[in-house]
Amino acid sequence: MSTSSVSDGILKFATQYSLYTGYAMLSFGVIGNVLNLLVFIQLKLFRTNRCAFYITIESISNLIYQFLSITLTVLTSIYGDDATGRSSIWCKFRYIVAQICAFTTFYMICFSAVDQFFSTNHHFNLRQMCTLRLGRYFAFIFICFAIVHSIALGSSYDVQPTLGCIISNYVAVEYSTFFFYPVLGGFLPIVIASLFSILAYHNVRRIVRRQLPIVRRKLDKQITAMVLMRVIAFVCLVLPYNAYRIYTINFPISRSVPIAYAVGRLIQAIFIFISNINFLINFYIFILFSSRFRRQVKFVLVKRCWQRWKYWCCSVNNQIEPDNSIELRNSQIESVENM
Repeated sequence: MSTSSVSDGILKFATQYSLYTGYAMLSFGVIGNVLNLLVFIQLKLFRTNRCAFYITIESISNLIYQFLSITLTVLTSIYGDDATGRSSIWCKFRYIVAQICAFTTFYMICFSAVDQFFSTNHHFNLRQMCTLRLGRYFAFIFICFAIVHSIALGSSYDVQPTLGCIISNYVAVEYSTFFFYPVLGGFLPIVIASLFSILAYHNVRRIVRRQLPIVRRKLDKQITAMVLMRVIAFVCLVLPYNAYRIYTINFPISRSVPIAYAVGRLIQAIFIFISNINFLINFYIFILFSSRFRRQVKFVLVKRCWQRWKYWCCSVNNQIEPDNSIELRNSQIESVENM
């Protein structure tokens, strides 16, 4: 068997792998993040919760990343690759958008963990330190920083004839190797998220001793457990891809070596698949490890979305309900939300 036939076979397998995993992850990602947004926006219980606000931003960022992924998947189905090696503008734009989304998602996880630590702390002053308004300011400032940083770093990408879309600036290569991937996109968010989620979990274990309303106590326990499991998944998924990116930035594989290039494409597809799980897994973690969240999802889908859909699509009964029946329905809805 010739070298060209082996490399062609590996490239074909890598392309098919990228296509199938891309479509599967797009389906799960869009469904999961849309359901997350529905639950955290629809339920009154979450509207004034700072951690829910950060999770909402994370879900929006994940959805934008899913739209980028479907674009790459469609290009792969047409051209056999993601076309970043064909256009310098697309090469830069792809990495700029991906870095903005990744940066936002990673640090919204950190913000969620930090917020839960302050929210569940037994010191009253620390609990009052973080407000929803302050959280919105922090989120806005960080997203602006992520956009500026990603544009600056993404502009250093360029198309090389034999290497494809790579960082062509030596300073950017050194920055990415020694600071961006190992520290800013790796060690720093991992340490922040892990440390504060563990401290928040420790706070929640002592929450029974505090005089708090039962609804607030249940919410703190629910959010803390969800954030802790999200952080564990985040740490497990971000480390392999960051190590891979550091290696490929410093040792890009030339297309003039067919087998090595084909194997590199296959390894790239596998690591991209592992990395992309980070942008779809939050909803499934929440629904798997939180029975209360499962009830809330069921309530939103059945009592809110289904009822509205029936109202829009079916004929509306013009009878006016008595005031007492409306009050009874509102009280039932609030009791379900607080479950």
